[in-house]
Amino acid sequence: MKQSTIWSWVIFIAGAIYFFLPLIATFEFSMRARRGVYSFDAYRSVLADPQFRDTLSYSVLMALLTIVLGLVIVTPTAFWVRLKLPRLRPYIEFITLLPLVIPPIVIVFGYIRLYNTASYLPLTASLRGTDFLLMCGYATLSLPYMYRAVDTGLRSIDLVTLTEAAQSLGAGWTTIILRLVLPNVLVAILSGAFLTFAIVIGEYVLAALLNRPAFGPYMVWMGGNKAYEPAALAVIAFAITWACMGLIQLLTRFQKHTSKKR
Repeated sequence: MKQSTIWSWVIFIAGAIYFFLPLIATFEFSMRARRGVYSFDAYRSVLADPQFRDTLSYSVLMALLTIVLGLVIVTPTAFWVRLKLPRLRPYIEFITLLPLVIPPIVIVFGYIRLYNTASYLPLTASLRGTDFLLMCGYATLSLPYMYRAVDTGLRSIDLVTLTEAAQSLGAGWTTIILRLVLPNVLVAILSGAFLTFAIVIGEYVLAALLNRPAFGPYMVWMGGNKAYEPAALAVIAFAITWACMGLIQLLTRFQKHTSKKR
């Protein structure tokens, strides 16, 4: 066996230990709720908690709405920039990277300052308005991932030729985006959607400061008031996140298999 291969395996094993050992330790601790034996009591307690179901369902709904909002904003923008305004692409990419360098606490305090009850647009004066503000915050945090996913999908197709062919047949811009662009970049869109879902499920700062019943603040509250249930909740949240990542991989492989058949 070559020395490079040996070092590759050493690095892989070290990385696997670094990644999985804390997860295994967390899972093992979550099974110790009953003294002297391993049990799933902590998981039963979490799953039976009405607050768990309420916060998770709220975050799932907000994640779905955020995905729709992100697609409405990102898809036409990425399409138009790649088709008509390629010179603006570096500036658009810079703007989409800003949520990675601006802390979420700065964003949410800006929202509260601009949209409080004393402003011209008092979104925080109602629950639905605060929910919309939270959804906009989630869309901002997921913007770097959603934009790059859609932009990568658009890069993989001959956008100019397809658009010209559709226009020659009398299709308008809305028809082109809905019936031409979206089906061709569906896997890329789903990748961005699952990443957005994972971000929304675990986000804490925006939901906590806007005082909304999301899953992130519930996990933090659970960590400060329970012993074994937080470990069980961490394992559940990890499973949800990695289920999203696994779906991305499956959809990507399915897309490649379908493309080869064609």
